[in-house]
Amino acid sequence: MRTQIVLFDGFDPLDVVAPYEVLSAARMVGEAGVEVELVSAEGARDVPSGLDPMTLRATARLDPSRADLVVVPGALGALPDGDDIAEDSIPAVLARTLDTGLPGLLAEALDRPGLTVATVCGGSALLAMAGLIEGRPVTTHHLGFDLLDASGTVGVDARVVDDGDLVSGASVTSGLDLGLYLLERELSPQVALAVEKLIAHERRGTVWRAPVAAARP
Repeated sequence: MRTQIVLFDGFDPLDVVAPYEVLSAARMVGEAGVEVELVSAEGARDVPSGLDPMTLRATARLDPSRADLVVVPGALGALPDGDDIAEDSIPAVLARTLDTGLPGLLAEALDRPGLTVATVCGGSALLAMAGLIEGRPVTTHHLGFDLLDASGTVGVDARVVDDGDLVSGASVTSGLDLGLYLLERELSPQVALAVEKLIAHERRGTVWRAPVAAARP
């Protein structure tokens, strides 16, 4: 399973590091064939986070044709103040990604059969603002549901939301739970349990899954 975790200017470090460590830990418990890499729309570069002066190194360009799983983090910045959107606010940081090559690459990822796109916190808002998930159920940080509503996306108040090829985690620390759920779903419950024990974290919350249509007689 090849995972690409996306970096963009102003990303939230914990949104990246939590799923990175959880998914990478699958190798530590004996699951071969798991690869996790940090990528950006521009390719290999040092990417500044929203927590100055922390940066992480993207080692490659986001390439949906090479991935089984793409993880999109949220941003870190000032909280919105009413209708005023400051330049350093989370909505403004997310909006700046729309002027990069990232939305086009994420559209490719969502269109590719067999690939799952996962988001942490404001990552789902990024997809919504880019017009990529209209009408689809996702979760995000509780302060970001207005952004989802404004973009025609269905906000679901749950820790993790599974809509098939789109899986989303709610607040910042949900990256741990999202990663464990993805290990269970994509590999096995045994792998997820082994990683839970390794990192001493029990997954929180009930996963909301999109209803399955009843089979016709």
